[in-house]
Amino acid sequence: MLVGILGATTGSIGEGDMEFSTVLFDTADHVATITLNRPERLNAFNQQMCDEFSEIWQAIRLDDDIHAVVLRAAGDRAFCTGVDVQDGLEMAYRPNVWSQDDPGVALSPKVNAVWKPVVCAVNGMAAGGAFYWINESDLVICSQDATFFDPHVSYGLTTSLESIGLAHRIPLGEVLRMALLGLDERMSAERALQIGLVTEITAPEALWERAAELAALIAAKPPAAVQGSVRAIWESRDVGRSTALQRGLAYTQLGNPTSGSVGTGKVFRATLNKPRWRLR
Repeated sequence: MLVGILGATTGSIGEGDMEFSTVLFDTADHVATITLNRPERLNAFNQQMCDEFSEIWQAIRLDDDIHAVVLRAAGDRAFCTGVDVQDGLEMAYRPNVWSQDDPGVALSPKVNAVWKPVVCAVNGMAAGGAFYWINESDLVICSQDATFFDPHVSYGLTTSLESIGLAHRIPLGEVLRMALLGLDERMSAERALQIGLVTEITAPEALWERAAELAALIAAKPPAAVQGSVRAIWESRDVGRSTALQRGLAYTQLGNPTSGSVGTGKVFRATLNKPRWRLR
């Protein structure tokens, strides 16, 4: 198992300080890679995974050497099938209802103020609580075998938090169809691409490599500009259009270098002189 390093005083990530039992964690070339590692449980999350993600997101947020994140899952059958019903999830089932917490508080990157872009690579089944990650990732790609569904109502449970988050990514009708049909229907990778839930489909064996490639392209860009862009776009979803546009100017004033900044002109000219792009 890979070992992640969470520096207790600086928040920097390296090797040797902390072991994780539910995920694999690694960093290289300004990219952090998180791999859900409970394939025998279809990567369902338990309390321990929630606790570990809380620590990981906090460390990633504070480590300026990390510019982008890849989130993926071990095994062939599932990205994640939600909460592990055979393992206790203390935060959601505390006896005092007012002390209960939504698992998304621990699992979701944006709830944890992580503005480093997250590239989510989905393989196999993505169900229920898997959307805590999918809903708040910046780029979502999937393999040809990926399927998406929400089983809550089939088990007599209200689907709420995951579906509300999903309604901010895809058309409302698609959210309602997934929520109400439960286990009777799964969304294919092709349909997910059509409605914008994912932006790209790969062969199963190419999924991880493609996610790493996208993250590397993002990580090579000036991190302050990237993170400011991510935050501006996500926070615009919380307000109306006019308010979002007014706030948008403040993001550019805070995040864009001024004309007198050291190195600004060099970076800009270098970008203009080296156009590199591919047609999607």
